[in-house]
Amino acid sequence: MKAKLEDIPEACVALVLSYLDPPEICKLAPLNKAFRAASSADFIWDSKLPPNYSYILNKVLFIDQCNKDKKDIFATLSRPISFADGTKEVWIDKKTGGLCVSISSRAMSITGIDDRRYWNQIFTDESR
Repeated sequence: MKAKLEDIPEACVALVLSYLDPPEICKLAPLNKAFRAASSADFIWDSKLPPNYSYILNKVLFIDQCNKDKKDIFATLSRPISFADGTKEVWIDKKTGGLCVSISSRAMSITGIDDRRYWNQIFTDESR
């Protein structure tokens, strides 16, 4: 009898997937049932999340993480999330899992903001 890809135990597949980047895990998940199930294991995605992800969920999204899978949390946090009246955004990098923050100039306290000698705001589509 010839061994098939689906004969590999799910635990072994999950262990291998844990060493891959999130985009690579998502590419391998559709291969078969074992890969799909293994790609949803919490221990895989927990290692891809930043250490302070629960703080971001609680303080920015006001979400309790108790009922969410780590894969779903990663998917939620990998999209930009606006807060502070849309002047700030936070997300995690899909490849590295690093935390990214974008802060609008309107959210900053800049010395001399009302004095045109020091500061001139130019609106452009390329500013982000």
